[in-house]
Amino acid sequence: MVPSNDTQFHPNFFLLLGIPGLEDMHMWIGFPFCVIYLTALLGNLTILFVIQTDHSLHHPMFYFLAILSSVDMGLSTSTIPKMVGIFWFNLREITFEGCLIQMFFIHLCTGMESAVLVAIAYDHYVAIFNPLRYTLVLTNKVVSIIALIILLRSLASLAIPFVLLILRLPFCGHQIISHTYCEHMGIAHLSCASIKVNIIYGLCAISILVFDIIAIIISYVYTLHAVFCLPSRDVQMKALSTCSSHVYVMLAFYTPAFFSFMTHRFGQNVPQYIHILLANFYVIIPPALNPVIYEVRTRQIREKVTRILTYKL
Repeated sequence: MVPSNDTQFHPNFFLLLGIPGLEDMHMWIGFPFCVIYLTALLGNLTILFVIQTDHSLHHPMFYFLAILSSVDMGLSTSTIPKMVGIFWFNLREITFEGCLIQMFFIHLCTGMESAVLVAIAYDHYVAIFNPLRYTLVLTNKVVSIIALIILLRSLASLAIPFVLLILRLPFCGHQIISHTYCEHMGIAHLSCASIKVNIIYGLCAISILVFDIIAIIISYVYTLHAVFCLPSRDVQMKALSTCSSHVYVMLAFYTPAFFSFMTHRFGQNVPQYIHILLANFYVIIPPALNPVIYEVRTRQIREKVTRILTYKL
C-alpha cells in the first residue's frame, strides 16, 4: 500500500503510552524502575572500577565481565530514564530519530549481551578443560578480537538492519506506540505497508539468540565433563562455583526474553499489560541483577568491594 500524497512518509514523533491498562499505577511503577536503574548503574560502575584498579583482575574472564557491565549500563540507560519520564512526568513524545536511536541501542546491547555470555562460557571451558594453556589461548589479542566480533556481529545482524527495515516503511500518520520504549516490531506494526520482511528478519534475529543458547549449552556439556574429571571434590566444587555465577546471569537474561517471546507469539488471550511488563523485565532486570550476582558469587570482586566499603567506613 502506498501512502497518500498528504501523508508524511515518516512521522515527526511517536507517542509512547507506557503500560496500557495500568495508567493509574504509572506513578507507583516508576519507583521500582528508578531503584532498578540506580542499582544497575551503581553495581556496574563498581565492577568496572574494581576491574580497572585491581591489576590482579586483568585477565580474560574479568575483561569479558567488564564488557558485560558496559553493555548492561548501555541497555538500562537507553530505556529506563525514558520509562521513568513517561511514568512520572507523562513525557510520552519521542522524535522519530530519537525512537530509531533508542531502538538501535536496545538491539545492539541485547545482541552484545548474548554474545558476551557465549564468550564467558568459552572462557570457562578453556579455564577448566585446559588450565595450563589458558593464558596461551586467551591472550589479550584474542580477547580484543572476540570483543570486536561481539560488537560487529550485533551491529551487522541486529542494530543496523532493524533501523534500515524501519526506514523503508511509510507510516501514514500512525504515531501511537503501546509500549514504554521503541522496539522493532512495535514500530513496524504502525506502518501502512507490508511488514512481512520485518517479521521474517525478526525471526532470523531470534534464531541468532537461539544459536547463542545452543553454543552455551554445548560449551557447558564439555565443561561439566571436564569438571567431574578433576581429581578432588574441592577442586570440582570450586570450578562449579565459578560456573554457577554465569548460569545465574544467563537465566536472568534469557528467561524474561523467552517468556516475552512466548506470550507475544502464542498469548493472544494474555492482557496487553502483561506483554509490556515482560518486555520491560527483559531490558531492565539483567543490568541490575548481573552485577549483584557477580559481586556476591565472585570471590575476587566480593573481597575488593568489601575492602573498599570497610575503608570508607
